[in-house]
Amino acid sequence: MDERELGEFIDRHFTSELFRLETLPHYSVASDGDDLAAYLAGRPGPDMARKGPWLNVIRDEVSRGLHTYRVHVVTSPLSDYLRFEFEWGYILNAEAGEHIRILDLAERDEPADLIGEDFWFIAGQDRDRVARMRYDATGRFLGADVVDEAEVDRYRRACRAAWTAAVPFEDYWRTHPQYWRDHRNVA
Repeated sequence: MDERELGEFIDRHFTSELFRLETLPHYSVASDGDDLAAYLAGRPGPDMARKGPWLNVIRDEVSRGLHTYRVHVVTSPLSDYLRFEFEWGYILNAEAGEHIRILDLAERDEPADLIGEDFWFIAGQDRDRVARMRYDATGRFLGADVVDEAEVDRYRRACRAAWTAAVPFEDYWRTHPQYWRDHRNVA
């Protein structure tokens, strides 16, 4: 599936809970716009004309009883990209209602059931589905594949393991001020 097809797949099956496991230290995605460059240049915040509509999508989903859970597996020290993603992405996404946790493998052991690849787990009314993500070495999205139904339980266990081992994003960010671009900015 390409990006459009993946979005349609998720929209079609997302009826209550959606889980995203992220494992890469950098993503090269068009949805970041010029925000990464702006962040690195010291600008005060993301382009809200671009970011605002996404935050409204999250708020709308929450108001309809839909919940998105995300765990990002990292190994500190954090890259500039992860600092950007946390400070200009996760803080705002969490405020809008997304449930985000961080699993820092420099601070915690890797759970036995963790799967070391990016995926979406869609808890559906009729059955659960998984879309396994594929990226190149630069973090550019190459496509997604629907996981065979026989493999879904392995991904379900990975979701539980990652969520249980990870810490809430707000706690992680608050206890790691060395990564804040502006040390006065508290999540």
